[in-house]
Amino acid sequence: MAKGFNSRGMGGMGGMNMNMMKQVQKMQQDMLKLQEELEQKTYTAAAGGGAVSATVTGKRVVQSLTIDPDAVDPEEVEMLQDMIIAAVNEALRAAESDTASTMSQLTGGLNLPF
Repeated sequence: MAKGFNSRGMGGMGGMNMNMMKQVQKMQQDMLKLQEELEQKTYTAAAGGGAVSATVTGKRVVQSLTIDPDAVDPEEVEMLQDMIIAAVNEALRAAESDTASTMSQLTGGLNLPF
């Protein structure tokens, strides 16, 4: 028998590799489950003191947009547009932040791309 090898494979490392593979598979399953849960969540943000609010899904899709009728001024269309963009972007940031935080808890701080 060659040095460093035994009946269990390369220096007894086979068992450790199998254990590591099981852990990786479990982490993958947990990540898929969390991704599905995050995609079902909704995130709402407001702008303009609540004059405009947007709700997005975890899939980064705008689900609803609410505009206070008092915010609709024909001479202030640009400001209304800016408020809509701000509300949508803030809701998207909230979804992204929640996803990153949740995944970070699962991976123990490993910087894995999601």
